Parts: sequence; C-alpha cells; structure tokens
Amino acid sequence: MSTNSRTITIALDVMGGDHGPAVVLAGAELSRRRYPEIRYILHGEEAAVLPELEKFPQLKAQSVFVACESSIAMDTKPSQALRHGRKVSGMWKALESVKEREADVMVSAGNTGALMAMSKFCLRMMPGIERPALAAVWPNQKGESIVLDVGATIGADAEALVDYALMGSAMARALFNMKRPRVGLLNIGVEEVKGLEEIRTAGQRLKEIDLPGMEYAGFVEGSDLGLGGVDVVVTEGFTGNIALKSAEGTAKQVGQYLRDAMSRTLMARIGYLFAKSAFDHLKQKMDPRKVNGAVFLGLNGVVIKSHGGTDAEGIASAIDVGHNMVRNNLQDKIATDLEQTRFGSEMDVGGEAESAGTEELEN
Repeated sequence: MSTNSRTITIALDVMGGDHGPAVVLAGAELSRRRYPEIRYILHGEEAAVLPELEKFPQLKAQSVFVACESSIAMDTKPSQALRHGRKVSGMWKALESVKEREADVMVSAGNTGALMAMSKFCLRMMPGIERPALAAVWPNQKGESIVLDVGATIGADAEALVDYALMGSAMARALFNMKRPRVGLLNIGVEEVKGLEEIRTAGQRLKEIDLPGMEYAGFVEGSDLGLGGVDVVVTEGFTGNIALKSAEGTAKQVGQYLRDAMSRTLMARIGYLFAKSAFDHLKQKMDPRKVNGAVFLGLNGVVIKSHGGTDAEGIASAIDVGHNMVRNNLQDKIATDLEQTRFGSEMDVGGEAESAGTEELEN
C-alpha cells in the first residue's frame, strides 16, 4: 500500500473499453485500494455508470461524477470522433479535466485513434514536439523495458526518433526509478551502416548527446526486445505496433503449447502438479494485465491508454501507471531533457486536428 500523502486526481473515461463501466469501475476500486491518495473524476453516461458505482461505496465517496451525453465507440474513426465527440463525450470531458488542471492524469480504455486525435487537439503538444508517441512497458528476461512508438503515428523522421528517445528515457526514470537508462534504436542490424537513413541519422545525433539522464547504447535488433539489453527501445509507430502485437500473439501461442503439453498424458499431468509453482511464476511473468497501460508522450498532460479488452486487474494496472507517472514528475523530466537537447529551430506545436486524426493506428 502506498504511503504517499499527495492526492493524485485521475480523470477516468468510464465508458471506454470493450466491457464498459462494470469493469472500469472495478479496476478503479482495485487501484484505489493500492493507492489511497487517489481521487477520481468519473466521466460517463449517467444511466450506465451510476448503478454500477453504487456497488463501490468507498470509490463513490472519493469520486466526482461528471455526466456526459455520449461515448466514443471502439470502431469510430478519429476524424468522426473529433467532429461528433468534442465537448459531449466522456473521453473529451476527461481530457478537459487534465487541460483545466482539475485532474493530474487521464486514463481511458477506449478507441486508440480517437484518443490520440482528441488528446492532441485538446491538450496540444509540448514545445518542440511535433508528434506524440505511444510508449508501452515490455517484459523481458531482465525485468521490463519501455518501447515506443507502438502505434500513435506511422513513420518518423530522425528528429522525431531523437525526441522519442528523450521522452522514453524520461519515462524510464519516472517508472523504473533509474538515473541513466540505456536507450537503443530498433534496426535491422547493429552495424552503423545498416538501416534507413532516418535511423542512421538519429543514431548519430543520439551519439552526440551527453545527457546525465540517458545513455545511448546504439542499434538493437528485434530479438533484443525480449533479452532486455536496453531499458528503452525506440522505433516508429508502424514497426512498433507490429512488434507489440507479434509479441502478444507469441506469448499466447507459447501458453497454449504449454497447456496442451501438460494435458497430453497422465505422466504429464502428474509432472505439472510437481512443477505447478514454476508454471504459476511463468504465468505471472507472461500476464499482459501486469504491464497494461501505455503512455501518450509529448502532450501537455499525462494520458494513459489501457487495452480495451482487459479485465479489472488490467484497468487497475493502467491507472497505477498513470499514478506513478504523476508521482514521479514525468512531464518535468521530459521538459528538462527536451530543453537541453533542442536541435535547430522550434517546430510547430499545434498541428491540424483533422489531419492528425487520420494517421493513427487503430488498436
């Protein structure tokens, strides 16, 4: 249980996700028990949320409910979400709570593309950042690492990759309590002559940076994601999203192979009983709910995206990530690193909302 006395207010999109308010509120209750300093601003449709909220009297007592007219469906296009969901949806209202400093962080299990488009339009980008990145926690042989971008935007030039590296290292310091995370660029080989020009240029720039809060470790390959040789792996959203979902599919495949193998024969089932504690440990390590909660980096505010199909434990994990990002001053760490490493002239920080909404990857 946390002993932190600072109150952290979380704006929660209660209608987001595949299972709606019942699962989202159950997850909020789990996180509240772990971190009693959490308070919630709950955004959603009154008829759907309030009956479920009655099941959690302590959560209700420590929350403010904001009724909203509509919700963003999981299959809504980002441009349509912006056009029809602004000002009236729970997702938008929760983002406004962060913008108006009523809440410290926003958490949603809703439509990924809509959330990114709305976040960029409502909160705007940090000075010098043109495109946000979606950063996910990735389990590996040595513990955990951060991988970004895993689906916020397709493609990235050298400048964006450098920014991702800076933001990812700041997140590693905030989440893992590291002083100098090791950062690697995902490439098709570790040799400096390999890869696209943007990656090689970004690598050269990162070599020239001498930050006390980041160590550039060079290029890494896809196999390194599971080995844990670096603390932060940087790539662009198309590649990162494919890598993330390939890893999730592989984990499910291996799990099914193990279940099939353990049930094939009587001896296998007896062997499973003797090795049950080891298999339980493996199950915990491979449980995607434990690392649920990706962070949109580069915004003027902390926004956490949860998997839409997760359960209450997964929702709680996403809320926990948001809590830890705020408690450990993620935004200040990012701003400091960016200020120290600005290359060239400042880029446009606003962007057109409608064009932004069309390039996100739908989760």
